[in-house]
Amino acid sequence: MSAYWPWWAGASGLALITVAYALATDRSFGVSSAWDRVLHWRSERHLERLEEEFTDDQALVDALAAATAEHFGTGPGAPTPQQVPCGEIQPRPDVEATGGKSPSVTSLRPAPVVTQAALLVSIFLGGWIAAVTSGRFQLRFDMGPGFRNLVTANPTAMIALLFVGGVLVGFGTRLAGGCSSGHGLNGCGRLRPVSIVATAVFFGTAVGVSFLLWKVI
Repeated sequence: MSAYWPWWAGASGLALITVAYALATDRSFGVSSAWDRVLHWRSERHLERLEEEFTDDQALVDALAAATAEHFGTGPGAPTPQQVPCGEIQPRPDVEATGGKSPSVTSLRPAPVVTQAALLVSIFLGGWIAAVTSGRFQLRFDMGPGFRNLVTANPTAMIALLFVGGVLVGFGTRLAGGCSSGHGLNGCGRLRPVSIVATAVFFGTAVGVSFLLWKVI
């Protein structure tokens, strides 16, 4: 009997985690961005301290307006408002063309570094608890018999291949603007075209590589 969860239980759990994370943090769930920000936590904390001065959206707008007025001046040489032809109505600058409400400045900021560090620790603890409770926890220093039989059993070659694979995964994540969690769970759930295309490439490549390993090699 398989010790894995049924597909519907795993899908429900992932959906619950994704929705709960979005409601709790007002941000999208993503692992690769969390790793990047946690690794550079010193610079991220410095940016967070600077952003704390502008937690109020209106205060930020007022500060930008004051800085703009100070830079360009208000004298005769300052830029004049654009002239509107007779019979046309000048659009209000504070209203979008679509009539919708623009997103707040605070909602566009990334999640705090502490929150993303807690996310990464939770992923590690969750995997460890699942392995222990299912009786599958075992310390390994290789990729298992399947990897040894299909790819290589040489420890040095195995480490080199894993390193190159990790670099390629990081490069692909940067190139795609997100990982499988960011695009596959959040982006596809919000019907973002770029996430749908990226997820299709992820899974298409995985299917192709799996077929190559099991059928050709």
